Amino acid sequence: MAGVLLTAVFMTAMWWPRTEVTYRSSAPSAVAYPDRSPYHLTLVHYRSLSGRESYRMVIGRYSGPSYGHWVDVDTALGAKGIDSTTWTESGVRVRFLTGHEVFVPAASFLGGR
Repeated sequence: MAGVLLTAVFMTAMWWPRTEVTYRSSAPSAVAYPDRSPYHLTLVHYRSLSGRESYRMVIGRYSGPSYGHWVDVDTALGAKGIDSTTWTESGVRVRFLTGHEVFVPAASFLGGR
């Protein structure tokens, strides 16, 4: 009985929901947005209790992934990772290691949303 309980506890711990930041980028100081706030991009990897995985980019004023403009990313792209980010006054271009690119217009993330 103890072995079954220990196995159940171990499996629950292994599959417990997790959130992990797998990539961070900040707009360089040379890129000035109208509100003069610094902006950051994070790629977040989520894993649910059922084992489902998902990825989301969060772009906003805060360096953490808790608040900002969210962009869901295909799991195949997110799992491979981000190669580079290019920040401009018009937005941020994200290039994934797969070669795919995503452009997020600045109007989508300005103002902290």
